[in-house]
Amino acid sequence: MKKTVLTGIRPTGNLHIGHYFGASRSWVEVQDHYDCYFEIADVQALTDNFDNPEKVKKNVYELTIDLLSIGIDPNKATIFLQSAIPEIAELTVYYSNLVTMARLYRNPTVKTEIAQKKRLFGNEGESVTYGFVGYPVSQAADITAFGGEIIPVGEDQLPLIEQCREIVRKFNSIYGEVLIEPQALLGKYPRIKGLDGNDKMGKSLGNAIYLCDSPAIIHDKVMSAITDPNKIRKDDPANPDICMVYYYHKLFSGDEVDTVCAECKNGTRGCVACKKQLIDNICKYLEPIREKREYYLNHMDEVQKILEEGSKKAREKAQMTLKNVKKAMKIDFFNE
Repeated sequence: MKKTVLTGIRPTGNLHIGHYFGASRSWVEVQDHYDCYFEIADVQALTDNFDNPEKVKKNVYELTIDLLSIGIDPNKATIFLQSAIPEIAELTVYYSNLVTMARLYRNPTVKTEIAQKKRLFGNEGESVTYGFVGYPVSQAADITAFGGEIIPVGEDQLPLIEQCREIVRKFNSIYGEVLIEPQALLGKYPRIKGLDGNDKMGKSLGNAIYLCDSPAIIHDKVMSAITDPNKIRKDDPANPDICMVYYYHKLFSGDEVDTVCAECKNGTRGCVACKKQLIDNICKYLEPIREKREYYLNHMDEVQKILEEGSKKAREKAQMTLKNVKKAMKIDFFNE
């Protein structure tokens, strides 16, 4: 039997190249070899968008189209909505008894996101909700509900997978070997830097290139990318290792990369020409994705059907997991 792969994605915006190279490209590769479940985590998106449900709803469809556009095939993999699986919420309640608040606050991913909120919103950033802090517990329910064995993630998500593993071990130590302990699968590029050189690319940081960006938008974004500040004139030698344009050339320019590097170092390559070459390569790379996006935007009935059928299939699996969990916990009073 194929092993089960589970990936959860919060619909907080469109996928960008950081998502793609950090994780989602590997999702396309694994669907041919594993039983794959791709969860649109709309309930988790509400943890920091609870006052803007229309935004979450819109992003659900945008994200689904992104997944289909990069090559996720509904005939091979299951795309489903978290909100359509009430069993996840029930598992979250049970697992919450196995984790202390202190442990949740120590989770590096949670700590980082809380710190980011404080930087962006000042004192308001301290008003994090119970749902936000408890996100790792909810994610553990997502993974175990479908028997997730392999979890493709970016490097920043590793602490969440480790916390899920802790919850699984704690549950199994008390109630017996019921849950499967998952393993993380890192992409080839664990984390992609932003246009500004930030170690993380993200919407809130304004430093991302999105898979749905038009050539004109890509042009403007790349032209603003950080380069070597010591290169003042066109023929000045430069250090490509501190240039974000060269960084992205390594992702998109294939066999041209060595030439880019050499010409940058010896001063025979100007930044404007280098950026224009990168823009062309990015646009060519993303063109098939944009074409698929256009198709699904014009066939929303297909998108809706894919979500409905996927959610129905996913719920059947989650119901079986919950049945086993409740039996182990001795709370299956009417199924004995």
